[in-house]
Order: sequence, then structure tokens, then C-alpha cells
Amino acid sequence: MSKELFDLLIQVIKSWQVLAVTGALLLYIFLVSYVARLHHRPRESFKKAKKIKAAPEAEAAPEEASDDELDLEEE
Repeated sequence: MSKELFDLLIQVIKSWQVLAVTGALLLYIFLVSYVARLHHRPRESFKKAKKIKAAPEAEAAPEEASDDELDLEEE
């Protein structure tokens, strides 16, 4: 590369317009990633779903039914 082209490239990179646009883009990317992390919903792990305990057999057994299902007293 020629020296003149290299000097011109350095001047363009150091110009305030290029630096301002680069800073604005970095700020925008940071803001978008922050909002994305803020609204991210954590996934439910399968371990939590598997830890549901089964009811003991004593509680799961149905009660004995009487002849009168509503248990109303007859007069």
C-alpha cells in the first residue's frame, strides 16, 4: 500500500464522524442486548417437573361409599 493511501485511511478512521457513528452503534447494540436479557424467560428445567411426589396410598384410597350417596337422613 502506498504511504498516501495509508495516511488517508488513518485520517478517515480518526475522524469525529466515524468515531461518533461507531460509538452510537456500540451503544445501540448494548441497549438491545440489555433489553433482550431483561425480557428473557428462563426455561423450566425437567428436574423440577419430575420431582412431583406421588400421593401416599392411604390418601389415594377412596372412602367407603354408603348406600345413600348424598348421606341425607330420611324422615
